[in-house]
Amino acid sequence: MKKYDVTALGELLIDFTENGKSGQGNPLFEANPGGAPCNVLAMLSKLGHKTTFIGKVGKDFFGQQLKEAISEVGICADYLFMDEEVHTTLALVHTYPDGDRDFSFYRNPGADMMLTEAELPLDVLQDTKIFHFGTLSMTHEGVRAATKKAVQTAKAAGAWISFDPNLRPPLWKSLDEAKEQVLYGLEYCDILKISDNEITWLTGEEDYSAGVAWINSRYHIPLVLVSMGKEGSRAYYQGNMVEVAPFLQENTIETTGAGDTFCGCVLHYICEHGLEGLTESGLKEMLVFANAAASVITTRKGALRVMPEREDVEDVISRA
Repeated sequence: MKKYDVTALGELLIDFTENGKSGQGNPLFEANPGGAPCNVLAMLSKLGHKTTFIGKVGKDFFGQQLKEAISEVGICADYLFMDEEVHTTLALVHTYPDGDRDFSFYRNPGADMMLTEAELPLDVLQDTKIFHFGTLSMTHEGVRAATKKAVQTAKAAGAWISFDPNLRPPLWKSLDEAKEQVLYGLEYCDILKISDNEITWLTGEEDYSAGVAWINSRYHIPLVLVSMGKEGSRAYYQGNMVEVAPFLQENTIETTGAGDTFCGCVLHYICEHGLEGLTESGLKEMLVFANAAASVITTRKGALRVMPEREDVEDVISRA
Protein backbone atom coordinates (compact mmCIF):
# COMPACT_ATOMS: atom_id res chain seq x y z
CA MET A 1 0.00 0.00 0.00
CA LYS A 2 1.28 3.42 -0.97
CA LYS A 3 0.91 6.39 1.38
CA TYR A 4 -0.52 8.66 -1.34
CA ASP A 5 -3.05 7.83 -4.03
CA VAL A 6 -1.94 10.64 -6.35
CA THR A 7 1.01 13.03 -6.22
CA ALA A 8 1.24 15.88 -8.72
CA LEU A 9 4.02 18.30 -9.60
CA GLY A 10 3.76 21.58 -11.48
CA GLU A 11 2.30 25.05 -11.48
CA LEU A 12 0.15 26.58 -8.77
CA LEU A 13 -0.91 30.09 -9.64
CA ILE A 14 -3.58 32.75 -9.45
CA ASP A 15 -6.15 32.80 -12.26
CA PHE A 16 -7.61 36.28 -12.52
CA THR A 17 -11.05 35.62 -14.00
CA GLU A 18 -13.44 38.30 -15.23
CA ASN A 19 -16.22 39.08 -12.79
CA GLY A 20 -18.29 41.94 -14.09
CA LYS A 21 -17.49 45.66 -14.35
CA SER A 22 -16.96 48.42 -11.85
CA GLY A 23 -19.15 51.50 -11.55
CA GLN A 24 -16.65 53.24 -13.86
CA GLY A 25 -17.03 50.53 -16.49
CA ASN A 26 -13.65 48.89 -15.80
CA PRO A 27 -13.40 45.08 -15.83
CA LEU A 28 -13.28 43.43 -12.40
CA PHE A 29 -11.19 40.32 -11.86
CA GLU A 30 -11.47 37.67 -9.15
CA ALA A 31 -8.24 36.08 -7.86
CA ASN A 32 -9.03 32.36 -8.12
CA PRO A 33 -6.50 29.70 -7.08
CA GLY A 34 -5.55 27.70 -10.17
CA GLY A 35 -3.03 25.54 -11.97
CA ALA A 36 -3.91 22.28 -13.70
CA PRO A 37 -2.08 19.79 -11.43
CA CYS A 38 -3.76 21.07 -8.25
CA ASN A 39 -7.14 21.25 -9.98
CA VAL A 40 -6.77 17.53 -10.70
CA LEU A 41 -5.80 16.85 -7.08
CA ALA A 42 -8.71 18.93 -5.78
CA MET A 43 -11.18 16.72 -7.67
CA LEU A 44 -9.46 13.61 -6.36
CA SER A 45 -9.57 14.94 -2.80
CA LYS A 46 -13.32 15.55 -3.19
CA LEU A 47 -13.65 11.88 -4.08
CA GLY A 48 -11.83 10.79 -0.93
CA HIS A 49 -8.29 10.23 -2.17
CA LYS A 50 -5.08 11.09 -0.36
CA THR A 51 -3.22 13.62 -2.49
CA THR A 52 -0.06 15.68 -2.26
CA PHE A 53 1.43 18.45 -4.36
CA ILE A 54 5.03 19.36 -5.18
CA GLY A 55 5.62 22.89 -6.42
CA LYS A 56 6.67 26.44 -5.63
CA VAL A 57 4.95 29.79 -5.11
CA GLY A 58 6.29 33.16 -4.07
CA LYS A 59 6.61 34.13 -0.43
CA ASP A 60 3.98 36.80 -0.98
CA PHE A 61 0.29 37.45 -0.44
CA PHE A 62 -0.82 35.27 -3.34
CA GLY A 63 1.53 32.44 -2.38
CA GLN A 64 0.04 32.35 1.11
CA GLN A 65 -3.48 32.41 -0.36
CA LEU A 66 -2.62 29.42 -2.57
CA LYS A 67 -1.10 27.42 0.28
CA GLU A 68 -4.24 27.96 2.35
CA ALA A 69 -6.49 27.10 -0.61
CA ILE A 70 -4.93 23.72 -1.38
CA SER A 71 -4.81 22.79 2.30
CA GLU A 72 -8.47 23.79 2.63
CA VAL A 73 -9.53 21.37 -0.14
CA GLY A 74 -7.56 18.48 1.36
CA ILE A 75 -4.33 18.48 -0.67
CA CYS A 76 -1.16 17.98 1.40
CA ALA A 77 0.83 21.24 1.15
CA ASP A 78 3.96 20.03 2.96
CA TYR A 79 5.97 20.10 -0.28
CA LEU A 80 4.77 23.47 -1.54
CA PHE A 81 7.89 25.62 -1.32
CA MET A 82 7.90 29.42 -1.06
CA ASP A 83 10.46 31.44 -3.00
CA GLU A 84 11.94 34.42 -1.17
CA GLU A 85 12.78 36.36 -4.34
CA VAL A 86 10.45 35.41 -7.20
CA HIS A 87 6.74 36.23 -7.10
CA THR A 88 3.84 33.83 -7.52
CA THR A 89 2.85 33.25 -11.13
CA LEU A 90 -0.31 35.06 -12.30
CA ALA A 91 -2.61 34.39 -15.26
CA LEU A 92 -5.33 36.63 -16.66
CA VAL A 93 -8.16 34.53 -18.07
CA HIS A 94 -10.25 36.11 -20.83
CA THR A 95 -13.57 34.30 -21.32
CA TYR A 96 -15.29 34.28 -24.71
CA PRO A 97 -19.11 34.26 -25.11
CA ASP A 98 -19.16 30.47 -25.72
CA GLY A 99 -17.32 29.84 -22.43
CA ASP A 100 -13.93 29.10 -24.01
CA ARG A 101 -10.98 31.15 -22.78
CA ASP A 102 -7.59 32.63 -23.49
CA PHE A 103 -4.67 33.17 -21.10
CA SER A 104 -2.13 35.95 -20.51
CA PHE A 105 0.67 34.90 -18.14
CA TYR A 106 2.81 37.02 -15.79
CA ARG A 107 5.69 34.57 -15.45
CA ASN A 108 9.05 35.99 -16.48
CA PRO A 109 10.04 34.43 -14.21
CA GLY A 110 7.34 33.06 -11.93
CA ALA A 111 7.92 31.16 -8.70
CA ASP A 112 6.63 27.87 -10.15
CA MET A 113 9.65 27.89 -12.51
CA MET A 114 12.07 27.96 -9.57
CA LEU A 115 11.54 24.40 -8.28
CA THR A 116 14.83 22.48 -8.27
CA GLU A 117 15.85 18.81 -8.27
CA ALA A 118 17.33 19.22 -4.79
CA GLU A 119 13.92 20.19 -3.38
CA LEU A 120 12.13 17.04 -4.57
CA PRO A 121 10.81 14.84 -1.72
CA LEU A 122 12.04 11.55 -3.16
CA ASP A 123 10.37 9.50 -0.41
CA VAL A 124 6.97 10.92 -1.42
CA LEU A 125 7.58 10.15 -5.11
CA GLN A 126 8.43 6.57 -4.15
CA ASP A 127 5.30 6.24 -2.01
CA THR A 128 2.53 7.21 -4.42
CA LYS A 129 0.22 5.07 -6.54
CA ILE A 130 -0.04 7.62 -9.38
CA PHE A 131 2.25 10.52 -10.31
CA HIS A 132 0.66 13.25 -12.44
CA PHE A 133 2.34 16.07 -14.37
CA GLY A 134 1.98 18.40 -17.37
CA THR A 135 4.25 20.55 -19.51
CA LEU A 136 4.09 23.92 -17.71
CA SER A 137 6.79 22.56 -15.41
CA MET A 138 8.91 21.75 -18.49
CA THR A 139 9.11 25.15 -20.15
CA HIS A 140 12.45 26.11 -18.53
CA GLU A 141 15.62 24.19 -17.82
CA GLY A 142 15.77 24.02 -14.00
CA VAL A 143 12.17 23.02 -13.31
CA ARG A 144 12.30 20.72 -16.37
CA ALA A 145 15.17 18.79 -14.78
CA ALA A 146 13.19 18.56 -11.53
CA THR A 147 10.11 17.29 -13.39
CA LYS A 148 12.05 14.63 -15.25
CA LYS A 149 13.75 13.42 -12.08
CA ALA A 150 10.34 13.22 -10.37
CA VAL A 151 8.89 11.21 -13.27
CA GLN A 152 11.80 8.77 -13.28
CA THR A 153 11.82 8.39 -9.48
CA ALA A 154 8.09 7.64 -9.33
CA LYS A 155 8.25 5.28 -12.32
CA ALA A 156 11.17 3.34 -10.82
CA ALA A 157 9.16 2.89 -7.62
CA GLY A 158 6.25 1.35 -9.53
CA ALA A 159 3.90 4.34 -9.79
CA TRP A 160 1.61 4.75 -12.77
CA ILE A 161 2.55 7.94 -14.61
CA SER A 162 -0.28 10.27 -15.68
CA PHE A 163 0.43 13.03 -18.21
CA ASP A 164 -1.64 15.94 -19.51
CA PRO A 165 0.28 18.10 -22.02
CA ASN A 166 -1.92 21.13 -21.20
CA LEU A 167 -0.26 23.12 -23.99
CA ARG A 168 -0.01 26.87 -23.42
CA PRO A 169 1.85 28.24 -26.50
CA PRO A 170 2.67 31.71 -25.04
CA LEU A 171 4.89 30.08 -22.38
CA TRP A 172 7.23 28.36 -24.85
CA LYS A 173 10.18 29.80 -26.75
CA SER A 174 8.98 27.75 -29.71
CA LEU A 175 6.34 25.11 -30.42
CA ASP A 176 9.14 22.78 -31.56
CA GLU A 177 10.53 22.89 -28.02
CA ALA A 178 7.03 22.28 -26.65
CA LYS A 179 6.63 19.25 -28.91
CA GLU A 180 9.95 17.82 -27.74
CA GLN A 181 8.82 17.95 -24.11
CA VAL A 182 5.36 16.54 -24.91
CA LEU A 183 7.07 13.58 -26.59
CA TYR A 184 9.10 13.06 -23.40
CA GLY A 185 5.84 12.83 -21.44
CA LEU A 186 4.42 10.32 -23.93
CA GLU A 187 7.51 8.15 -23.56
CA TYR A 188 7.04 7.71 -19.80
CA CYS A 189 3.29 7.87 -19.20
CA ASP A 190 0.82 5.05 -18.60
CA ILE A 191 -2.21 7.35 -18.70
CA LEU A 192 -2.43 10.17 -21.24
CA LYS A 193 -5.14 12.82 -21.16
CA ILE A 194 -4.95 14.93 -24.31
CA SER A 195 -7.38 17.46 -25.80
CA ASP A 196 -8.72 17.40 -29.35
CA ASN A 197 -6.71 20.45 -30.46
CA GLU A 198 -3.53 19.12 -28.83
CA ILE A 199 -3.71 15.77 -30.58
CA THR A 200 -4.18 17.46 -33.97
CA TRP A 201 -1.28 19.83 -33.26
CA LEU A 202 1.00 17.00 -32.16
CA THR A 203 0.22 14.37 -34.79
CA GLY A 204 -1.06 16.39 -37.74
CA GLU A 205 -4.14 14.13 -37.81
CA GLU A 206 -7.63 15.65 -37.91
CA ASP A 207 -9.13 12.25 -37.08
CA TYR A 208 -8.54 11.62 -33.37
CA SER A 209 -8.35 7.83 -33.73
CA ALA A 210 -5.65 8.28 -36.35
CA GLY A 211 -3.87 10.63 -33.95
CA VAL A 212 -4.01 8.05 -31.16
CA ALA A 213 -2.73 5.40 -33.57
CA TRP A 214 0.19 7.74 -34.41
CA ILE A 215 0.99 8.06 -30.69
CA ASN A 216 0.61 4.39 -29.87
CA SER A 217 2.70 3.23 -32.82
CA ARG A 218 5.56 5.07 -31.12
CA TYR A 219 4.85 4.91 -27.38
CA HIS A 220 2.33 2.12 -26.57
CA ILE A 221 0.49 4.00 -23.80
CA PRO A 222 -1.97 1.69 -21.96
CA LEU A 223 -4.80 4.24 -21.57
CA VAL A 224 -5.31 7.32 -23.75
CA LEU A 225 -8.15 9.76 -23.04
CA VAL A 226 -9.15 12.35 -25.64
CA SER A 227 -11.25 15.23 -24.31
CA MET A 228 -13.34 16.80 -27.08
CA GLY A 229 -15.16 19.65 -25.29
CA LYS A 230 -18.75 19.89 -26.52
CA GLU A 231 -18.29 16.62 -28.42
CA GLY A 232 -17.66 14.52 -25.29
CA SER A 233 -14.70 12.24 -24.67
CA ARG A 234 -13.05 9.00 -25.74
CA ALA A 235 -10.96 6.31 -24.08
CA TYR A 236 -8.55 4.16 -26.09
CA TYR A 237 -7.47 0.93 -24.40
CA GLN A 238 -5.93 -2.24 -25.83
CA GLY A 239 -6.96 -1.44 -29.39
CA ASN A 240 -10.55 -0.53 -28.48
CA MET A 241 -12.25 2.86 -28.35
CA VAL A 242 -15.15 3.92 -26.13
CA GLU A 243 -16.86 7.27 -26.76
CA VAL A 244 -19.31 9.03 -24.45
CA ALA A 245 -21.43 12.10 -25.20
CA PRO A 246 -21.05 15.26 -23.13
CA PHE A 247 -23.45 16.65 -20.55
CA LEU A 248 -24.17 20.12 -21.89
CA GLN A 249 -25.26 22.66 -19.27
CA GLU A 250 -27.56 25.57 -20.07
CA ASN A 251 -25.86 27.75 -17.45
CA THR A 252 -22.23 27.26 -18.49
CA ILE A 253 -20.09 30.25 -17.45
CA GLU A 254 -16.59 29.21 -18.52
CA THR A 255 -14.60 26.05 -19.26
CA THR A 256 -11.64 26.71 -16.93
CA GLY A 257 -10.80 23.51 -15.09
CA ALA A 258 -13.15 21.25 -17.08
CA GLY A 259 -10.31 19.15 -18.49
CA ASP A 260 -8.66 18.94 -15.06
CA THR A 261 -11.93 17.84 -13.44
CA PHE A 262 -12.29 15.19 -16.14
CA CYS A 263 -8.70 14.04 -15.56
CA GLY A 264 -9.19 13.85 -11.79
CA CYS A 265 -12.23 11.58 -12.27
CA VAL A 266 -10.30 9.30 -14.62
CA LEU A 267 -7.48 8.97 -12.06
CA HIS A 268 -10.10 8.26 -9.39
CA TYR A 269 -11.34 5.32 -11.47
CA ILE A 270 -7.79 4.01 -12.01
CA CYS A 271 -7.04 4.31 -8.29
CA GLU A 272 -10.01 2.06 -7.62
CA HIS A 273 -9.74 -0.39 -10.54
CA GLY A 274 -6.11 -0.33 -11.72
CA LEU A 275 -4.97 -0.41 -15.35
CA GLU A 276 -5.26 -4.14 -16.02
CA GLY A 277 -8.31 -5.77 -17.57
CA LEU A 278 -10.46 -2.68 -17.98
CA THR A 279 -13.77 -3.49 -19.69
CA GLU A 280 -15.78 -1.54 -22.24
CA SER A 281 -18.60 -1.08 -19.72
CA GLY A 282 -16.12 0.04 -17.06
CA LEU A 283 -14.51 2.58 -19.38
CA LYS A 284 -17.96 3.90 -20.31
CA GLU A 285 -18.84 4.25 -16.63
CA MET A 286 -15.57 6.13 -16.07
CA LEU A 287 -16.19 8.55 -18.96
CA VAL A 288 -19.82 9.19 -18.03
CA PHE A 289 -18.80 10.20 -14.51
CA ALA A 290 -15.84 12.29 -15.76
CA ASN A 291 -17.94 14.08 -18.41
CA ALA A 292 -20.68 14.84 -15.89
CA ALA A 293 -18.19 16.25 -13.36
CA ALA A 294 -16.56 18.39 -16.06
CA SER A 295 -19.97 19.79 -17.00
CA VAL A 296 -20.62 20.84 -13.40
CA ILE A 297 -17.37 22.83 -13.17
CA THR A 298 -18.33 24.83 -16.30
CA THR A 299 -21.21 26.32 -14.30
CA ARG A 300 -18.87 27.72 -11.61
CA LYS A 301 -16.25 30.44 -11.57
CA GLY A 302 -12.77 29.07 -11.03
CA ALA A 303 -12.03 25.41 -10.38
CA LEU A 304 -9.76 24.42 -7.51
CA ARG A 305 -12.05 25.59 -4.69
CA VAL A 306 -15.36 24.63 -6.29
CA MET A 307 -14.91 21.04 -7.48
CA PRO A 308 -18.19 19.09 -7.50
CA GLU A 309 -19.20 16.68 -4.79
CA ARG A 310 -19.90 13.09 -5.83
CA GLU A 311 -23.62 13.78 -5.26
CA ASP A 312 -23.50 16.74 -7.69
CA VAL A 313 -22.09 14.50 -10.40
CA GLU A 314 -24.54 11.67 -9.78
CA ASP A 315 -27.40 14.15 -9.92
CA VAL A 316 -26.31 15.33 -13.39
CA ILE A 317 -26.09 11.72 -14.58
CA SER A 318 -29.51 10.81 -13.16
CA ARG A 319 -31.17 13.77 -14.89
CA ALA A 320 -29.69 13.04 -18.32
